Amino acid sequence: MNLPASLPLTKAPRQTAGTFLNWPSVTDLERLEADIAFLGIPYNAPYSMEEVANNQAQAPDAVRARSDQIQWGDGNYDFDHGGPLLAGKTIRLADCGNVPGNQYDAAGNVKRAELAVRAILKAGALPIILGGDHGATVPALRAYEGRGPITLIHIDAHLDWRDHVNGVRDGYSSPIRRASELPWIEGAWQIGLRGVGSAREEEVADARKWGSNLITAWDLHEMGIAALLERLPTGKNVYLTIDADGLDPTIMPGVIAPVPGGVTFVQARAIIRHAVMKNQLVGMDIVEIAPERDVGGLTCITAGRLITNTIGCAVRAGYFG
Repeated sequence: MNLPASLPLTKAPRQTAGTFLNWPSVTDLERLEADIAFLGIPYNAPYSMEEVANNQAQAPDAVRARSDQIQWGDGNYDFDHGGPLLAGKTIRLADCGNVPGNQYDAAGNVKRAELAVRAILKAGALPIILGGDHGATVPALRAYEGRGPITLIHIDAHLDWRDHVNGVRDGYSSPIRRASELPWIEGAWQIGLRGVGSAREEEVADARKWGSNLITAWDLHEMGIAALLERLPTGKNVYLTIDADGLDPTIMPGVIAPVPGGVTFVQARAIIRHAVMKNQLVGMDIVEIAPERDVGGLTCITAGRLITNTIGCAVRAGYFG
């Protein structure tokens, strides 16, 4: 079963959830005029029937629903930035809804996500993507064809270098392996590693051979954030991908695979500031939020604050004139 060719690339957010931070809803991507575009990619390539519609698919709308706890209006003072989020500038913002999914067409889900990100980039907007599971990063990075070289900064408890799981190559355990195969991706910094999933000895060897810089959570805590920032790249085009389980589960408890000892919010904020202020950020995603496992909406609120930190830094770095 295939979706009709006329189906739009995205669908509007659910009425009960509204849009992210009450941004204007723009779901006709052919007519998008925006500086920053928020996009939900709920559905990717599942490994089993149980994962066809996993709980992470609810994350984009769950984060939207917490918007009033993430940012109370663009004019309010934001202590993360020393002033209002947009610093009084006229920034065109758009919530592009969610890429629609089809339970019978996993490959189509991945392709529609890629086309949606391509449309956002064609419009000249900075994509801010909410998964879904980490498979969302695969189509997102494919959309950057001809826009490299791009360096990845990846916060995650897991390595994500599996070639396939159950024959599925575009799933959530493979995004950095797939990224390494794209000629416009020139390297990666993988930070917060500590989980035992998605990595066997051969995957670790392959990651190192390709040139991925592996920073375990213990490395980070021992060296401190200042020492890490000294090592991170500068002057690059950077794509930032954040798996919610990369942060400590006391901060982002709503995940499928919580692992203690993760990146703190303060450390993640510092990494974001470096990625944006010392480089040219070309896009970001946050993935693997499981709303049914959240505690008081903390995971969704934290995801929103990571996004607003990204936006606030980009505004102050002069990304939008």
